[in-house]
Amino acid sequence: MSNSFGATSTTDEVLQGVNLSGKRVLVTGVSAGLGVETARALAAHGAQVIGAARDLSKAQAATEQVRTQAASGGSLALVQLDLASLDSVRRCADGLLAAGKPFDIIIANAGVMACPKGTTADGFETQFGTNHLGHFVLVNRIASLLKPGSRLVNLSSAGHRYADVNLEDPNFEHTPYEEFIAYGRSKTANILYAVALDSRLKGRGVRATSLHPGGIQTELGRHLTPELMDQVRTRMSQGLKDPSAFRFKTVPQGSATSVWAGFVASADAVGGHYCEDCHVCEINDDVTSRVGVRSYALNLAHANDLWRKSEEMVGERFPL
Repeated sequence: MSNSFGATSTTDEVLQGVNLSGKRVLVTGVSAGLGVETARALAAHGAQVIGAARDLSKAQAATEQVRTQAASGGSLALVQLDLASLDSVRRCADGLLAAGKPFDIIIANAGVMACPKGTTADGFETQFGTNHLGHFVLVNRIASLLKPGSRLVNLSSAGHRYADVNLEDPNFEHTPYEEFIAYGRSKTANILYAVALDSRLKGRGVRATSLHPGGIQTELGRHLTPELMDQVRTRMSQGLKDPSAFRFKTVPQGSATSVWAGFVASADAVGGHYCEDCHVCEINDDVTSRVGVRSYALNLAHANDLWRKSEEMVGERFPL
């Protein structure tokens, strides 16, 4: 595993010299931002990319560069997926299962951030329902398509430090709603899901990891008011000697850790762990620091509790 990559590395730098011909990759959220760049970089290195998006017409327009820059053998096909609707998630999974083609990597990239209080089509709090439960059902339903040597790369966030999951009140029915607390819960759930899935599937050679792509200005922040954006800048610069030195990443820099964790890092290095800036993070429970990953997010017993609660919420068992 190369140690030469970091916060400013781009997708093309990370994948330099990497041939992905014959690799088949599912990327969710390919209608904007990181999803489009991730798909572009993979197809440009020869991968066959299946891009999932809620709005297919928007995704078709946004991914024109993916098709034009695809290398020989590289391609992009789009499938419809609304993570805020389990009916849509299950239809998408059924279609992928019917096709019967295995995946080398699933990059669970789609998500929402700090949105006003709301619910998904199934009545779940929007961020937890979309960011965690939607991917939980999708990936578990198509787990049979993950062949030995494959990986799940689950996009989380440094925002997991805002809050642990609340298994007693996941939908804020008894807890005052705060945008970033809800976001933090959902991003912690993303890490815990990767921990639980890795534990269940590593025996057959399938690994799972999670990561923080970095602070990037994309459509993910479309719900951020000026006040919430100030909170983001304050949180992201926490621990810096000079907070004014904080800079957002570019989209290619933000997508770099996804492709690094999927194709460059060793499976044993990233499996069951949390990554940032193209490296595996250490546990850090210092609440004044923005470095590392909170211990509650990597606790396997806690991850298994979330798994059982998630099954209960979606009304489906996944004995993987």
